[in-house]
Amino acid sequence: MAEQQTSAATQAPAHNEAEPSAFGLTPPWFIAAAMIAVIAIMIWKKVPSAVGRALDSKIALIRDQLAEAESLRKEAEALRAEYEAKAASVDKDRQALLERARHEADEIVAKAKTDAEALIERRTRMAEEKIAAEERAAVEQLRAAAAEAAAKAAAKIIADRHDAVTDARLVDQAIKEIAR
Repeated sequence: MAEQQTSAATQAPAHNEAEPSAFGLTPPWFIAAAMIAVIAIMIWKKVPSAVGRALDSKIALIRDQLAEAESLRKEAEALRAEYEAKAASVDKDRQALLERARHEADEIVAKAKTDAEALIERRTRMAEEKIAAEERAAVEQLRAAAAEAAAKAAAKIIADRHDAVTDARLVDQAIKEIAR
């Protein structure tokens, strides 16, 4: 019974009224005619070509943007490659600089070592020369003192052994030797 009530409620009552019409045309024909008129006006006013031009300009704009994006991407890749090359170059330069600094430091140490050895040798030689000069001066001083002591001793011995007659004979002999 519930089915009978549901089906009765969903069924529309049958009307035998006629659809309105004008000039023998029903409402769907008027709607179709209006659509044809709108489409004809749109074609007459060149709306499809305007829409096509708008779409073409939008497509051209998008293509330009894509081309610009592509060129920017290529430029960015070129910059990245350039900076990677620079980074590699800087790393190589850094390595070369460190190696050169180490080499120069080794050379400086070697030069300082040879300079120190030369300085030590020179100072040693100077000290040895100074010692030798002091030894020579001491020997000369000793000889001078010995000669002076010998002269004093000889003078004393001569003074003790010689008298006025012996002195006169020595002076005469020296004069004879000078005269020859």
